[in-house]
Amino acid sequence: MQAGQHEHVWQSVPAGALPADVGARRSFLLAHVRARAGAQGRPRILDVGCGEGYFTALLARAGAEVVGVDVAQEALRRARERHPELDLRLLPTDGPWPLADASFDVVWAGEVIEHVADTASWLSQLRRLLRSGGELLLTTPAHGRLTMLALALSGRRFDRHFDPRSDHLRFYSRRTLEALLADFRFVEISVRGAAGPPGARRLLLACARRARF
Repeated sequence: MQAGQHEHVWQSVPAGALPADVGARRSFLLAHVRARAGAQGRPRILDVGCGEGYFTALLARAGAEVVGVDVAQEALRRARERHPELDLRLLPTDGPWPLADASFDVVWAGEVIEHVADTASWLSQLRRLLRSGGELLLTTPAHGRLTMLALALSGRRFDRHFDPRSDHLRFYSRRTLEALLADFRFVEISVRGAAGPPGARRLLLACARRARF
């Protein structure tokens, strides 16, 4: 997506709207962050696609040193208005991100990867920013077999879900997300479904580590 498209998307999002499936995502994120904090002290975390700063603020309250980044100026304007104490930065839509190599213990990307056109470049950036043994945590909508079958049985739902004008550019199942992370030399990969009935989960929760080399 180009910069103007990101701004257009944010213009359609009501100010103060809670992130989708916020409870499942919050529990997943905090469980991992607290475990890491207990093992090594105060972690440094990058919140990629921070939007209005909901999770950035949550991480700061949990005791992390956190930096929130986004490509949309409107999202950051709202975040700075709501959370002026946070470290929030604008990312370029193309080229390397202005952040130092191996400078974060954890990278969090909640509901972001499905919006990314150049997934290879994006994952390479995340891997570059993680310290050896650092943890990548991400969530994305789930597209398992039952979900796809339900969409296929309704032409209207299928067309709406895969509308080419949508800001969702990629669609992941547990297996395809696991394979993608492995391709980028992440290890200890775990992807599980959450939210919704068994067999038709709405959400994938993924964690992986940067290999120690």
